[in-house]
This record gives sequence, structure tokens and C-alpha cells, in this order.
Amino acid sequence: MPHSTPALTEADRLMTVCNSCRYCEGLCAVFPAMEMKRAFTDGDLNHLANLCHACGACYHDCQFAPPHEFDVNVPQVLAQVRAESYAQYAWPAAARPVFARHGQVLVLGMIVSFALFLAGFVLASDPGALWAAHREPGRFYALMPHNAMIALFGAAFGWMVLAVAMGARAFWRDSGASGVLAGDHGAAGRDAARLTYLDGGGPGCFNEDDMPKDRRRLWHHLTFYGFLLCFAATSVATVYHYALDRPAPYAWWDLPALLGIAGGIGLVIGPLGLLDAKRRRLAALRATPHEGMEYGFVVVLLVTGASGLGLRILGETGMLGPLLALHLSAVLTFFLTAPYGKFVHGLYRYLALARYARDMRRAHDS
Repeated sequence: MPHSTPALTEADRLMTVCNSCRYCEGLCAVFPAMEMKRAFTDGDLNHLANLCHACGACYHDCQFAPPHEFDVNVPQVLAQVRAESYAQYAWPAAARPVFARHGQVLVLGMIVSFALFLAGFVLASDPGALWAAHREPGRFYALMPHNAMIALFGAAFGWMVLAVAMGARAFWRDSGASGVLAGDHGAAGRDAARLTYLDGGGPGCFNEDDMPKDRRRLWHHLTFYGFLLCFAATSVATVYHYALDRPAPYAWWDLPALLGIAGGIGLVIGPLGLLDAKRRRLAALRATPHEGMEYGFVVVLLVTGASGLGLRILGETGMLGPLLALHLSAVLTFFLTAPYGKFVHGLYRYLALARYARDMRRAHDS
């Protein structure tokens, strides 16, 4: 059947070849899911692409991989389809061109917001306050009023949630994932939390060569759980502020600080590992046109984690102002651009795993 993009057309060709061979069916969820179909819609192929964890095992195992005339390179083609699906389902549609320039948008957003925060700190107090050492309780708010901070970041976070939810809704409908039960979501949650299919069927992830290693799983876990710990720190701090009348900053032994420190460490080590893994990745497995989006997303997370740790270490020195501006600019840029970059891959992959769990359940029941 005709497809809307050349990448989807190529993915259809590869799935037809793989369906005839089936040598890789034990490697991950993509191939058992593929075997349930004889013809593929765009939604089916987007589902398979987001089900793929890019472990690279099928590329190294495939007897039809380049330079064979069949030219089967499933990880690279599905990576292309996956990246295009982010733009396809983005909301609003007018923002879809951001994906093509996501790296540049992130850099520009960081620079502009950093400059605006510095200017705002000066206007809210005085030029000397920017480089002064603030040791009083609530010292963050000596540079930016609490209500202004809540209004700005609350609006940005709300926009991110709305836009991501609308994109996920479109992906969910297009992939034909109706009829997913609570048990299917449970199975998908376990697989997502463990990165079950990043093990190449057992030996490990293939990255820079044909020797399997599992380090990418470690870097992904540190990044993901570091992000969740930072989110938990912010949530607990909100309870402290409004329910207990205890504004930030907090002593290092307080729960928000402990969660934030652990999360910040994860958001430094994890992204550094991912950047190194991306740098080493075998050229044949890369979706080169979309590398800017991937690098930009990881760098924003790294800056967020590093600047947060910097505030913990140097928050009572004259570096408070510049570090707070850097941290807030990274968080604001992340919120505003998350629906239009690599951030959505985690949610789409979870939804793909939920449909896979449904399909496997139905196949078992029949």
C-alpha cells in the first residue's frame, strides 16, 4: 500500500523482507509484533519504529544487511521513521518545523532565556545583587519573586503537558491501540522501566562495533531516573512551601535536597554517557539528519542537572545569580521545546509497548 513518506515506504519493504526471514524474531518486541501483520499502514510502521529500542542486534545478525543487495538496515530506517513520527503527531501542527531545527532552537532558546533572566534579576533588584552572595532564607527569591517564578514556569509546564498529551493522543489513535487493558499497561510499564528490549535479545546493546555491551542501558537509566528524582524533588518542595510554609532553599539533608542531589547526579552522569555513546555509535546505525535533535535534548538535560548541582554547591556565593539564571533558562527551554523534540520518545515508546502487550495477549487468548 502507498505510504506518506519515503522512510515509511522503505520500512514497509524491510518489514516484508524480515517477515519472510524471521531470523531475528527472538531479539526484541519489533519482530513478533511485525509477524502479526501481512500489510502495514503508516500507523503500524510508526508503532514498530517506536517499539524499536535501537539496540543494533538485528543489524549485526542480519544476513541481508549491507553490502547485500537487499540492503536491510532495520535500526537505521526505523530510527528515521521514529524521528519523523515525532513531527507527524506534534501539536499544534504549526510547530512541526521545529523538529528539523531542534538543535538550533534549543541553543537559541537557552541563550535568549539566559540573557532575559540575567536582565530580569537586575531589574528586579539592582546590578550589584546579581553577583552578591545571598545567604538569607529564600535567597532565590531575592533575584526573582516567587510568584513571578511560579507564574512563568507553571504556564510553561502546563503548555508542555498539553502539547505532549495532544501528540500522544494522535499517535495512540493512529497506531490502532484501542482495547488496551490495565494489565497491558502494567506489562508496558515494567518493560519501559527496565528497558527490557535494549539487551539485543540477551547479549547486550550493540553500539560502536559488533561486540555487545550494556552501557547504553545504564546511561538511559541514570538519565531517566535522575529526571524522575528531580521532578520528585520539585513536587516535595512544593508541598514544603505551601503546606509547611518552608520556602527553598533547603539544607542538604532535607528530602527535597536529597532527591535533587541524587537526581542531579543522574542527570550529569547519564547524559555524559549518552553523549559519548552517540559519538561512538556505528555510522551505519545513525539517523544522521536527526542527530541535532538527539544531541540537543541530552545537552539540555545535562545543563539542567549540572546547574542544579552548582546551585547546591555554590548557592551561598556570588555565583548564585549566574547559576540560577542558567538553571532557570535550561528548565524553561526544556519545558517549551519538549513537545517538539526527543522528549516525546519515552511516552511514544511506552504507548507502543502497551499496544504490543495487547497484541500478544490477544494472540495468546486466541
